[in-house]
Amino acid sequence: MHPAPLFRESDPAILVARIRAYPLGLICANGEVAPLAAHSPVLTTLDGGAVRLRFHLSAHNPLTRRLEAGAAALIVFTGPDAYISPDWYGPVPNQVPTWNYLSVEAEGTPGPADAAAFLDDVSAHFEAGLLPKPPWTRAKMDPGSFEMMLCGIRAFELTPIRFEGINKLSQNKTSEAREGVIAALGDHPVAAAMRRHNT
Repeated sequence: MHPAPLFRESDPAILVARIRAYPLGLICANGEVAPLAAHSPVLTTLDGGAVRLRFHLSAHNPLTRRLEAGAAALIVFTGPDAYISPDWYGPVPNQVPTWNYLSVEAEGTPGPADAAAFLDDVSAHFEAGLLPKPPWTRAKMDPGSFEMMLCGIRAFELTPIRFEGINKLSQNKTSEAREGVIAALGDHPVAAAMRRHNT
């Protein structure tokens, strides 16, 4: 997490929307001898102020064994990002290159979740974005194949004890410098985020 409070985002609705737009999370935990990490699509639920994150891992992943043993986890989501050239600030002396980005971090201790329900929900969620293609469901698999493949995965659910994000969008620069960055980035998603953050 970036240490500057200026860049912090704490609104759960904004953070959940960001995860839904960029749902591939990096799940991290301390291993016995080294850090462990693995990627997984993450489904998010926001009920009132309560956030729930669900994901799955291979049953044979060392990270899976650590989480099943009760290890705490950190899930990191990276949204749009862009290199920022100091030349874009205009006549502002003594600047260095930087990177603008949006991110989310969720920290907590995952518990077990229903793997079959998770896979059904993942396919329903992402297949909906592929319409008019007929949605894939496990009914298209041979009998017994789904259950056999299910043995190879583990699903988890995490209710974050820390849920924060970063909006690093040149807020520490003048409005003129920010406008220069937005103009240089053109139709890049970071420019759009900078415009939204200005309002």
